[in-house]
Amino acid sequence: MASRLEINFIRLLSRCESIASDKRGETEWRLEKYVAALEEMLVALRKNPSKPTPEVLTEYTRKVDFLKGLLEAEKLSSPAEKALANQFLAPGRTPTISNERMSATKTVHMQTKARCTGEMRAELLSTNPPQKGATETELRNRRGLPVDEHQSAAELDAVLQHHHNLQEKLAEDMLNLARNLKNNTLAAQNIIRQDNQTLSQSMRQADLNFEKLKTESERLEQHTKKSVNWLLWLMLILVSFTFISMILFIRIFPRLR
Repeated sequence: MASRLEINFIRLLSRCESIASDKRGETEWRLEKYVAALEEMLVALRKNPSKPTPEVLTEYTRKVDFLKGLLEAEKLSSPAEKALANQFLAPGRTPTISNERMSATKTVHMQTKARCTGEMRAELLSTNPPQKGATETELRNRRGLPVDEHQSAAELDAVLQHHHNLQEKLAEDMLNLARNLKNNTLAAQNIIRQDNQTLSQSMRQADLNFEKLKTESERLEQHTKKSVNWLLWLMLILVSFTFISMILFIRIFPRLR
């Protein structure tokens, strides 16, 4: 069950989202006051013993931060700055109340983006009314009237020539880069080919050494077996000779009484 404080917070948050979705005038002050009250209630909600889960608190914080950022973005003077600040806003992910199909902050975010885009388009097309103190040159430029046709043509030719020079320089740099890349690739191929040849020779030499080692091991094994056989026969002969000598000694020299 949600606490009384959380219920009041949800009601005030839903009211703020509703106000933010409507077109407000410059004299509208309620949203800023309500958002400040939301911040205080959010701090109290975090300290409340029956506070909601961390995921819900994170979503509440996300929505309050979105409303704060929306108010700060609306205080900017340029539509481009407003659009840029609006890009960094993160609306809520879940609806505030149950009868919402989509999060109200997402709807406000899309409406604000559309409004900023419209203001930027109007400013680019010079559809806004001229401000007081605008000079005659600015008014003529807004109406699209040329100041000096010859000067404009010369400036256009200079700009086109500059871009043409930049394109030629860029093409030359890309050609040099491709040539260097080709030379480096060929050099790397030669190095890899030499390394492969060296590796093949080393492998062949290793195979030859292995065969020689195998042959020598077999010869050593055979020699060891032969040595063991001769030694065994020699020991048997020696033992037999000793036994027979002892028998003869006992027979020839009887025990003294």
